[in-house]
Amino acid sequence: MPHQDLPRVTGPAAHHQDLGAVLDWITAGVDVSGLTVRAHCSWSPRALIAIALLWAWSDEPTLGERFLAARKIVLRAWGLPCSTAATYQAFLKRLQAWTGVLVAALVLAFRRRMQEDLAERFTVAGFAAFGVDGSRLQLPRTASNQGHFARPSRRSAKAKSGRGNARAQAARRKKAEDPQMWLTTMFHLGTGLPWDWRLGPTDSSEREHLRQMSDALPAEALVVADAGFVGYDLWSTLRQGGRHLLVRVGSNVRLLKQLGDARVHDGLVWLWPDHAARRGQPPLVLRLIVAQGPRHPVYLVTSVLDEARLPDRAVIELYRLRWGIELFYRHFKQTFGRRKLRSQRAENAELEATWSLVGLWAMGLHGQVELSYDAIPASSISVSGLLRAYRSSLREYRSVPEPGESLWDRLRQAVIDPYRRSSKTSRDYPRKKHERAPGAPQILSATALDLERAEELSDVHPERLTA
Repeated sequence: MPHQDLPRVTGPAAHHQDLGAVLDWITAGVDVSGLTVRAHCSWSPRALIAIALLWAWSDEPTLGERFLAARKIVLRAWGLPCSTAATYQAFLKRLQAWTGVLVAALVLAFRRRMQEDLAERFTVAGFAAFGVDGSRLQLPRTASNQGHFARPSRRSAKAKSGRGNARAQAARRKKAEDPQMWLTTMFHLGTGLPWDWRLGPTDSSEREHLRQMSDALPAEALVVADAGFVGYDLWSTLRQGGRHLLVRVGSNVRLLKQLGDARVHDGLVWLWPDHAARRGQPPLVLRLIVAQGPRHPVYLVTSVLDEARLPDRAVIELYRLRWGIELFYRHFKQTFGRRKLRSQRAENAELEATWSLVGLWAMGLHGQVELSYDAIPASSISVSGLLRAYRSSLREYRSVPEPGESLWDRLRQAVIDPYRRSSKTSRDYPRKKHERAPGAPQILSATALDLERAEELSDVHPERLTA
């Protein structure tokens, strides 16, 4: 049975009433008291949130049609006056003015519900664990999007000298100048739901995005990342903020062994680049775990030094769960249809991306809480099934559902079928990216200069400088 806090419509009810109950649940506890609404404004913050969410969920062919469909449903579900702004332009204008406050309030409410309503899933191996990764979203090729999101044009030396195929060079340059939005997402490993994100131009730094998002993580949270999120400054920021890290490392990382009393067989290594040592910054002490992947060894380091607190098997399992961020991007781009955004103007593209992320989060959170009372784990929930359930109710909002076709019935059917898939590794599938494995990190013995610098930093053992 559903939780008592989930509002439900009893008896025969039209689809719009079920959707109204879902919107009531999503907006309950969202504090927008800091938003100033001018007199005689036809919009209320709660109504704008509801219409923006349905706008994100809708599968109408254009953004304007999505707004009109969402507005009709909210007016009918909540009994709002028809004076509520009726044009897409007015909707975008109000969304531009209020999105910052509304999204911040929704994010706080969603995080609180994840910790309370999904408490049994919030920690994995004793940690609130979060994966992070970046991806690009395509945008229409307009002057506004190009000016804001595309990287500056850089003509090659061959192009400057006039050599080479001019047409091919022009084609490559045009492709490089295509506007793309960079999206870095913080992803909760226990629930498979987003936690935070940052948007930017196509050449944005995902490491800097992670640095910005780290303050919003719970204390003692564990950040699980791939080999792109390495660096002394980034890791120092996480550790100084009271967060732990679990990161894959490759040949672009140099680690030291035997810097203190501990030896390499203890599994401890130190990250201490020359620039940090020269500035008098302490080394970062880490634990190295080597796991055998399908083709190559995988080298992982973590700031959790106590193996009793985080065993090697748990480290490997947590890194395996990091793959969920790749699934999230597949759902966001392919299932949710956001591989290419539709907005012609840069400011509207950011709104579209932001509310698409909020909409997918709200849908996943509500569906997961609803299904958790049937003891369905997060890994068994079908995102495409959830989306079909909500979109079916959107399309049929005027009608009363047939038996077994209500929103709640369709949500219960949004479960991944249990049969085991066969391996697809033998398929000759043409892949766009052919990335090399990160390789093994460089592990060097500490030099006499390293030991001398460590002694100057502290009278205690060097491994305790940042432990």
